[in-house]
Amino acid sequence: MKLVVSDPKTGKTAQVDIPEDKRTLIVGKKIGQEISGDDFGLAGYTLKLTGGSDDSGFPMKASISGARKIRSLVSTGPGFKPKLKGQRKKKMFRGDTYSLEITQINSMVAKPGPESLEILFPKGEKPEEGEKK
Repeated sequence: MKLVVSDPKTGKTAQVDIPEDKRTLIVGKKIGQEISGDDFGLAGYTLKLTGGSDDSGFPMKASISGARKIRSLVSTGPGFKPKLKGQRKKKMFRGDTYSLEITQINSMVAKPGPESLEILFPKGEKPEEGEKK
């Protein structure tokens, strides 16, 4: 399970791997709730949960209650971009409650901490063109 943290002020993002023992801190939370970043290596940060996706790649949707997976008729939004005006389609979505089936948790910074994300998570060095990845 990974936590993707985005900072809307700077436009930067960071990914944090959540260890097995910390995953239960997310289970039961809903989209829109705020959590403390202290448990995930983000000292002083407050994070707002904005969505995610499950192990099959289906996105979470705030208008579906619970941790269930259902097919919903949509005309726009995450997971569907209509090609024609008025086009609708049935798509599979996850509910708004986080469970252990969720593999990616999207969040944004609600209250920043004392250090920026760039200091907490420095970028790794990129390999040069001649080197293999």
